[in-house]
Amino acid sequence: MKIRVQPETTEQDAQIIAKALAQHLEDDIEVYARGGDTPLATVERASTNGASAPETDDLGPTDRERNLWKEIEDIERGGPEKYRKRLEEQGKLFVRDRLDLWFGEDGLAFEDGKFAEFDAEERLPADGLITGAAEFEGRDVHFMANDFSVKAGSMAEKGVEKFLRMQHRALKTGRPVLYLMDSSGGRIDQQTGFFANREGIGKYYYNHSMLSGRVPQICVLYGPCIAGAAYTPIFADFTIMVRDVSAMAIASPRMVEMVTGEEIDMQELGGAEMHTSVSGSADLIAEDEEHARELVAQLLSYLPRNSDHAPPRSDPVGPAKSPDGIDSVVPQSPNKGYDMRDVIERVVDADSVLELRPEYGSEIITAFARIDGRPVGIVANQPANRAGAIFPDAAEKAAQFIWTCDAYNVPLLYLCDTPGFMAGSAVEKEGILEQGKRMIYATSSATVPIQSVIVRKAYGAGVYAMAGPAYQPESTIALPSGEIAIMGPEAAINAVYANKLAEIDDPDERERKEQQLREEYREDIDVHRMASEVVIDEIVPPSTLRTELTNRFAFYEDVDKDLPDKKHGTVL
Repeated sequence: MKIRVQPETTEQDAQIIAKALAQHLEDDIEVYARGGDTPLATVERASTNGASAPETDDLGPTDRERNLWKEIEDIERGGPEKYRKRLEEQGKLFVRDRLDLWFGEDGLAFEDGKFAEFDAEERLPADGLITGAAEFEGRDVHFMANDFSVKAGSMAEKGVEKFLRMQHRALKTGRPVLYLMDSSGGRIDQQTGFFANREGIGKYYYNHSMLSGRVPQICVLYGPCIAGAAYTPIFADFTIMVRDVSAMAIASPRMVEMVTGEEIDMQELGGAEMHTSVSGSADLIAEDEEHARELVAQLLSYLPRNSDHAPPRSDPVGPAKSPDGIDSVVPQSPNKGYDMRDVIERVVDADSVLELRPEYGSEIITAFARIDGRPVGIVANQPANRAGAIFPDAAEKAAQFIWTCDAYNVPLLYLCDTPGFMAGSAVEKEGILEQGKRMIYATSSATVPIQSVIVRKAYGAGVYAMAGPAYQPESTIALPSGEIAIMGPEAAINAVYANKLAEIDDPDERERKEQQLREEYREDIDVHRMASEVVIDEIVPPSTLRTELTNRFAFYEDVDKDLPDKKHGTVL
């Protein structure tokens, strides 16, 4: 069957039309521009379940259907051509090209609300927002995507209604939600009917809250998201920003200058680098749109459909480096720095680590990985950064990660090597007690299987935050380099024996006495003493750590952990 379309129709749009008609009419379709002799697109008839297409009679589409296809074609062109060209100049995809990138030709299951604002006096295709369902990397998902070519992706009454329906349906189906955001915020000149209503834009965040911990919510930012639009990425479980393109802020630079007098550009105010390293409001930076899709695919590979399901298992893969090298990685001196990632890569499956917010609170590593194909969430002190001491931002990051893993049934692995929470006036002003409390609360409240490993130092309240023995992990195991104490030897000797040591006049004798006290103290806090007193469960040879964790996570896979009967705690 030959179909004629408007001369300005692109080959891509012609392909969409041809494919849809071939599927609906079960006939071979050729799409031509009016007056043209060469087809813009050709698609063979669709078949059902691999069977041959049934024979058709001479009946074809009526003018009524052809008119509908013309209307659909016009809507799918989006906003004015000049705005689509502007997207190209900015290095961004038009929204429907973006959906093709994400879901491919066959992944988009259906779209809802395509004809929103069809009868409006002003042309507003789909009211600047696309919602629907799709298959992504083998998973069924709900999605929304702003069309920045329509009023800069701004949100108004019909688009808000579509967004809310998508969220309500996600609550019913229990399937993940993808937010592909590129919005300038609420459409100020059309705010009546959607801003303060019970079913208006404010309901977005109520629904985000209801979905939180129920289904994974993942947001990708493709441009500047200002004011109300910026709350969706903040409410999402995971937020990815595209470098040098996306940004989010409570107000635009122009509004900031008007209110405060501060002159600042959008990237400095709320760009990807700022939010992943300073505010901690974003988890990952994508280099481009393709990379953003890859990161989301990785994230979903660790997460279940919803909180009722277990995370998906993968085929086991050996570690990138041999576990035999673990003991060589951990220095003999408790004060010498090293990169905890060198331990992690000898424990987990090769190429399975996805670290979140690596530049924020970098004294703690929070990462997804797999051990023998099983997803785990890793909370690990990082001695390479400020000796692994826990600062307020690191505690906040860890608490949120622990909370998220627990919500989605991802087991937790703690790798402890910390002198404890940082002290000093600066961190007190930054809320070290408050953030430390939240980390300890999250650890205490987690009901997923937990394995805690004392890699080296476990001093002060750091051993509490890192799921030490009192926090009922399924196991507390230690490497032979481990130490558990209120504080390190140097600090302890200074606290207890400073006056007595000061009374020794001979420097050599004083040094000898200090060394004796240090060795005695270290014997007292050594993990062999802790194992002897059954404070910890086992000391394991470092080369067997991966095997130990594989076996322990497998054994405790279905552990039942109950919390006290209460409405909820008051900490998070």
